[in-house]
Amino acid sequence: MARKVTIFTGQWADLTLEDVCRKMQKFGYDGLELACWGDHFDVFEGAKSKKYCTDKLALLKKYKLGCWAISNHLAGQLICDPNNDGRSDGFAPAELKGKGEKQREWGVKSMLAAGKAAKNMGVKVVNGFTGSSIWHLFYSFPPVGPKDIDNGFKYFAKMFKPILDEYKKLGIKFALEVHPTEIAYDIYTAKRALEAIDYHPAFGFNFDPSHLVWQGVDPVKFIKAFPDRIFHCHVKDAAVTLDGESGILSSHLNFGDARRGWDFRSPGHGDVDFEAIVRELNRIGYAGPLSIEWEDCGMDREYGAKDALQFTRSFDFGASNQQFDSVFDR
Repeated sequence: MARKVTIFTGQWADLTLEDVCRKMQKFGYDGLELACWGDHFDVFEGAKSKKYCTDKLALLKKYKLGCWAISNHLAGQLICDPNNDGRSDGFAPAELKGKGEKQREWGVKSMLAAGKAAKNMGVKVVNGFTGSSIWHLFYSFPPVGPKDIDNGFKYFAKMFKPILDEYKKLGIKFALEVHPTEIAYDIYTAKRALEAIDYHPAFGFNFDPSHLVWQGVDPVKFIKAFPDRIFHCHVKDAAVTLDGESGILSSHLNFGDARRGWDFRSPGHGDVDFEAIVRELNRIGYAGPLSIEWEDCGMDREYGAKDALQFTRSFDFGASNQQFDSVFDR
């Protein structure tokens, strides 16, 4: 199976979209997963103007690139986070700096607009985050009661069900990137998130193995657990580098610090078993794009983008349509 290989433009938002298109065509990519920040894609413009979307598609076509998903991660983070403190001020317009509830309201409006913009772009999936009002309670001390966690999932449902209802009307899917700091960060929390929204048909997952593997979660088991909810796939790697001094919680050391207990790596340079993943994707019939989210503080970005593309094409094989020894049948 020759799936389309795209690259998520979030890590390239310092460049204009045309600069990214030019580079990725040269590298050999099939398309882009457009980040909804920088000048790459404005969901509010995309929601109200079909011409805006037509112009974006024309730019992609100029460089022989397609688009199968847009990604509104930053706005989504604002929706369920409890405080929207200064760390996320850059996720919303500058005039909302320090205004947590106003940022939340803007995040909801942005996510609703993303659904309309996706429809105008002719894509079926909006990837993103949800934020979480209970992520900070992952360690149960001071003591955390069951109601505290229940309330967090209820709040997620309260905030996202109206968004998902609109997506359903539009024929658009929302794909949560399962990720620490989100309402779902492993298999158990992903199941609880689905239960909280009554298995809403517009809600599923942007499968990204890098956020699972360093936690000790088997990415293949995640696919097996949610075969009908894998709406999009990221190709990203991570390596666990515990040395007896660092911990899996990263020791308040930033990405790229050699003392960390784990870090992201360019695909093929970490611990993710991508062959096992593609075998499982074949079993569930996933035919969507493989979108490289390139993050590696120890590797040049352009070298990494080219290397990641070659690696991804090397492991993307299709399922067999016959038993290997069927040639002996009479």
